This record gives sequence, structure tokens and C-alpha cells, in this order.
Amino acid sequence: MKQYGKLFLLIALLSWSLFTTSCRKDELLTSGDVQLRFSTDTIMYDTVFATIGSVTKNLRIYNDYDQPINISNIRLASGNSSYFRMNVNGLPGRSFDNIEVRAGDSLWIFVEVTVDPNQQLLPYIVQDSILFETNGREQDVDLVAWGQNAHFIVADQTLNIKDNNGKTIGQINYALIDTIDNHTTTWDNQLPYVVYGGFAVVDSSTTLQISEGAEIHFSNNAGLWVYKGGKLLVNGSKDNPVVFQGLRREQAYHEQAGQWDRIWINDGAVNEINYAIIKNGFIGLQTETLFDPVMPNRTLNVTNTIIKNMSGLGILARNWTINATNSLIVNCGQYNAALTMGGNYDFTHCTLANFWNGGQRSTPNLYINNYTQDATSIIPIDLVKADFKNSIIYGDNDNEIELDIKTGAQSNYQFNNCLVKVDYHTPVTDPLHFTAIYKNTTPNFVDVYDGDYHLNPGSVCIDKGNTSFAAGIPLDLDGNQRVQGAAPDLGAYEKQ
Repeated sequence: MKQYGKLFLLIALLSWSLFTTSCRKDELLTSGDVQLRFSTDTIMYDTVFATIGSVTKNLRIYNDYDQPINISNIRLASGNSSYFRMNVNGLPGRSFDNIEVRAGDSLWIFVEVTVDPNQQLLPYIVQDSILFETNGREQDVDLVAWGQNAHFIVADQTLNIKDNNGKTIGQINYALIDTIDNHTTTWDNQLPYVVYGGFAVVDSSTTLQISEGAEIHFSNNAGLWVYKGGKLLVNGSKDNPVVFQGLRREQAYHEQAGQWDRIWINDGAVNEINYAIIKNGFIGLQTETLFDPVMPNRTLNVTNTIIKNMSGLGILARNWTINATNSLIVNCGQYNAALTMGGNYDFTHCTLANFWNGGQRSTPNLYINNYTQDATSIIPIDLVKADFKNSIIYGDNDNEIELDIKTGAQSNYQFNNCLVKVDYHTPVTDPLHFTAIYKNTTPNFVDVYDGDYHLNPGSVCIDKGNTSFAAGIPLDLDGNQRVQGAAPDLGAYEKQ
């Protein structure tokens, strides 16, 4: 019994020792020398449009001590007048008291900013800080955001989309840019334009003219719709192109596809796009006839333009006329160009290159067909012309051209002086459709993963173009003289 008594006493003493040690560790650290450690000393936002909130950024606060710490106060220095908002422990607010961080643990704070508009044309800075008070000691993390005023086009109307039985199957939110017949609206380069919540619509009998250097930003699912009878004139320049892109301007979004919807063009006018960059949406250009017999004209001229990083297609054409020169169409999740339902197409000195890295791409770079179909039948439609001259059609798939041609309608397509990547399904030896073809040879671009589609020295594309095709296009996409040797180079860029 005495032995059992001694054992019981020993266990009791050990338990008490562990209990008192545990209690001591759980005691708050009260020293005035305590310092919190932060994941960053400054939270920085790239340019944020006035009235539209930013992305959410996070800050992590670490307790590197072996005892818990009580942060007596966390607050925004500007209090209720701050442009910034924060969330601590899942609760929104501008000031928080007595936040405990356990030993060796950390705390997350999430921060957003919304900038109020003012009269400035140039971006302006908005600043604040988060203050931390621990045991009488203050620390801070700076908050810095660049604000930018803009012209806002906010969707305020809804169009119901109905099927053949009159049942509503979808909706399009939109805002009319102009309602005055035969009137031209000009978007200049003084402030960016932000299209929010739907489509900005160029209505029938109106024209939208966009000046060089203008920046057009679209929110998620937003876009530009040139309705039948409307007209789009994009007048960029080499040094000041017009840029169509997503709403977010933080670094992480600079090359992210799928941030907005598309530029959608219907019948009734000759539309012009010169020196534009169209990037990071779903479809770059969708040209689609509504088969309105009163408005037969359906033409788009695209020159000196870059279309890139579209999660769907670079160009989707349905029974249209497109003339593209000196243009670069690259890195789309499906097709760089799908020319469907017949039409009339001419691509000269263009580079279509697809090295999409946003997932698996099963579709070719270029798709051409001469038909449409309904639930029961295929309906052939004339492919009046699909000509590719002095151009590059290349990518990382085995086959980058699909010709889906049916009998019963015209099927006039021609590839002249082009570098192509194809498999055995594409008969590039057929002289009726292929002339001076360079097959499955790398174009030797400078760096496709960095988006540089200029030609390296020694590229097979150098001096392989037809001089007659280049006669009306003396400058390349960079504005350099095109013919530097015996003949022009293939693609949008001339090797200097």
C-alpha cells in the first residue's frame, strides 16, 4: 500500500507540474517589447477605377512568441473617412479591440479599397494605414492605391432572348451609347471608358468613333455590341493603339484571359479597326449577320491589330467579309479564327500562332467551313473566298488548320506563300488551294511564352513572301519597312 501511495503522489506531482507549466504558457505576453511580424509592410493596389471596388488583398500577422498576444486595437488610421475596408476574424469594420493571437499562430486581415471620383484626368494616389497597438506599442502597415477617374457606361436595360416558340431562354443587359440617328459619338483618350454590367450598344444609324490612345475596359460578361446598321471606327496609331481589355488593372490580371465577353458586330456598315489591342476576353471579334435584306453590307477591315489571350476565340465570323492585314492573332483557348457559314475573307501578312497555356486545347488554330445547320439538315452557304497570303499559321497542336467543306456551295480557299502546321488530313500539295507552302517547319519566333512573335535570325519565314501581295502594305506591324531583302518576310513582322 505504501508503494502505491508513493506512486499516486508522484503522478499527482507530475500532473500538477504539467498543469502549472501549461498555465504559464497560456498567460498573455505583456512585455512592451513585443513586436508583431507582418507578411508585408505595404499593401499596394494598381490603378483602381473610381466608384468600382478593388480586388481583395490579404495581410498576415504572426505571433512568433511561445505565449499568446493580445492586440488591444487594430484600426484604420483614417477611421470612418478611409477609402479602405478591412475584415478581421471574419468581421468587417474599421476598428477592432482585443484580438488575441495564440502562441506561434497567425491572424488574417483582408483589405479592399473603393476610390471616390474627382476632377483629375491622371491617376492619383490614395493612402492610409492599418495601426496595431500591442502592450502600448504601435506598429503599422501602409495602404497605397492609385485612383483613376473614368467614363462609365452602365447597363440599364434588358433584352429578353426568345426561342422559336417565344420562350425566354436568356437575357442581355445593355446600355445605348447614342440614340440620335446619323450621329457620331467619339470616345477620346482623356479618360478611360468603363463598360459595366453588360454591353455598350452602338445602335442602328449611329457611329462610334474611338480615338488613338483610348482605353476601353469591360467588367465580367460585358462587351461592345455594334447592332445592325451601327458603325464602329477604331482609329488607333502605332504609338497610341486603342486598347480593349478587362476591368482589373492589377498585375495579376495583365495577361489573364476571360475577363470580359466580346466585341460583337452585326450587318449594315463597313467597320474599321486600325491599330488596336484586343486582349483578355472570351471572343475578340464576333462578326455575325442577322440576314436583314435591308442591310446587306457586312464588312470589317482589320489592320495593324493584335488579338490575344482570349479564352474562346480570337475571331468568330459567320457569313461575313473580313479583310485583315498586318495583324497578330495569338493564344486563344479554342480557335484563333473560325470563319464559318461561308463568307469572304482575306488575310495578308498576318501571324496566327497558338501556344495556349490556360489548359488543354483540342481545336485547331484556324477553322473554315461553308455551311450552317439546323436540327434536321445541313445548309450549304457559299464560301466566296478565304485567302491567306504571306502569313503564318502555326501552334503547338499537330494540326492547326481544319477545312470543313461541304458540297452544294462554293468553296474557294487559297493559301499562298504561307508557313503552316498541318497533319495528313490537310492536302497542302493541292495546287488549286495551296501555293508556295512551308509545311511543319518552326517559324522560329523570338519567345512565344513571353508573347514575342518577331522572327529570329535564320527563320524559314524570312524573304519567303510574295512581293505582289506586300505591294499595298509597305510597313509591318511595328511600322518598319517591309521588304528588307529579296522578298518580304511571312507574317506580321519583318525581320530587321
